[in-house]
Amino acid sequence: MTSFKRKRLTADEYYTGILNADRAVLGKAITLIESTLETDKQLANEVIERCLPHSGNGIRVGITGVPGVGKSTFIESFGMFLAEAGRKVCVLAIDPTSQISHGSILGDKTRMQNLSSHPNAFIRPSPSSGSLGGVTRSTRETVILCEAAGFDTVIIETVGVGQSETAVHGMVDFFLLLMLAGAGDELQGIKRGIMEMCDALIITKADGENKTKAQRAIVEYRNALHLYPPTQSGWAAKVGICSSLTGEGVPEVWDIITEYETLTKQNGYFTTHRTEQEKQRLHETIEQLLKDRFYHNPAVVKKIKELEQQVADKKISAYSAAEELMKNRE
Repeated sequence: MTSFKRKRLTADEYYTGILNADRAVLGKAITLIESTLETDKQLANEVIERCLPHSGNGIRVGITGVPGVGKSTFIESFGMFLAEAGRKVCVLAIDPTSQISHGSILGDKTRMQNLSSHPNAFIRPSPSSGSLGGVTRSTRETVILCEAAGFDTVIIETVGVGQSETAVHGMVDFFLLLMLAGAGDELQGIKRGIMEMCDALIITKADGENKTKAQRAIVEYRNALHLYPPTQSGWAAKVGICSSLTGEGVPEVWDIITEYETLTKQNGYFTTHRTEQEKQRLHETIEQLLKDRFYHNPAVVKKIKELEQQVADKKISAYSAAEELMKNRE
C-alpha cells in the first residue's frame, strides 16, 4: 500500500498564501503555530514575523459571558451582520480541552453554520490545551495571521466567565460582556474584575417575555457600572440589549464598538493600549520560555522526581527543593 506524505509548505508559500487570503493555507499556518514540535516552531516564527507588517489594521473584539448566555448564537448573528455589511470577519473560538481525556469538542463551525459558510467569514476553533482560561498560547499569533490575510474584524470567544478574561483583555481592543436578565443574581454571579474590564455589557435573549426583563435589567447594570472608577481610555462602558434570534439590537452593538474605536483613536489610547499589550506579550513569552527550558533541562529532569518525593515525605520544604533545582540546573 502506497503512503503519501503531504508536501511541507515553505515560509514563502505560507506568506504568499496568507496575503492572498487562501483559506486552506491560512488554516495550515494556524495549525503550524499551534504545533509543539521545535521544527514547526521555527518555521511558524518566520511566517509570523513576515506577516507582522501586514497586521494590526482592524478591530479586535473579545466576547465573554456566563454559561447559557448564548455566546455562539450572538457571535453568529453579530458576525453575519458584519459580513453582510462587507466586513471581513474572523472568529477565533476557544474550545475547552478536557483535563481527563485531553480531547476538545471543536464544534463551533457546527454551531455557526450560516457564518462559517459566508465568503466574508472565517471560523477557527482551537483547543485550549489546558492553557489559562482557554486562551491558547498561539491565539495572539493567530490574530496576526488572520489580519495579514485581510480580516478587519477579529472576534475572540472565550470559554466562559473565569480566568480567561484577563488574558483576552490583554489582546483585544474592545471587551464585550454578555449577560442574561431575570436570573435573580446577575450582579452577584460575576466577578467585579470582569465588570471593570468590560467596554460594553449586552443583555442577550431580549425577545418575547424576556424583553421586558432585559429592559429593566439595563438600569441595574448601568447603576452598577457607574460605581467603577473612570478608565484610562476615557470611555464609559455602555449597556444595551439584543436578540440574536430576531437581530434586534445587533447593529447597535457594532455602533458602540465603532464609537469606542473613534474615541480611543482620537485621544491616542487605541495605539498606546496596543503598544502596552505587545510589551506584556514579550514578558509573558519570556516567562513561558524560561519555564519550558527549565523543565526540559536534563539536570532538572533527573533530580525533580527525587525532590518531589522528599517534599511529599516532609523531609524538605517546597522552597528548599526549588532552590536545589535552581542551583543544579546547569
